[in-house]
Amino acid sequence: MPHDRPKPQGAPDDSGIEPLELEVVIEIPRGSFLKRGSTDRIDFISPLPCPFNYGAVPDYLGQDNDLLDALVLGPRRARGTRLRTLAWGAVTLTDRGMSDDKLVCCDHRPSPADCADVLRFFRFYAKCKGLLNLWRRRPGRNACDGWCEAVDAVARARPRDSYWRGPTVGF
Repeated sequence: MPHDRPKPQGAPDDSGIEPLELEVVIEIPRGSFLKRGSTDRIDFISPLPCPFNYGAVPDYLGQDNDLLDALVLGPRRARGTRLRTLAWGAVTLTDRGMSDDKLVCCDHRPSPADCADVLRFFRFYAKCKGLLNLWRRRPGRNACDGWCEAVDAVARARPRDSYWRGPTVGF
């Protein structure tokens, strides 16, 4: 993909904003067809492989009362891998009318092409999830609402406490 495309609105840039260093646990390795949640239960089998390592930050709960989602760019990581990485931004996804941030992580600043690929994936994913929710009879808006700063996504999250046992909303 060409690297001279315009930067997606709100995507990480060279504005001096420092990334956040966080621990991420990989739930879905890059290339996997199984969509698992934070409790390790299989949510669905995808007809397409996951293009990123997908996981969560075990110390925070997102707005959906599940672990704060994070994707890790780069080579495939095994399920269960724990790594310290940098969050350069986040994508906000609305699923059934509920907002949910997805931190975008890697060990270096993502390229404009990487950012465009992430946005393209989540726009497509939101449409597919909308169809799945329609089939499951789960109403509500599904959309990719674009980029935000990683610090804003973490500010909307809350620290996980010892009482959390899993998400309260079924996805």
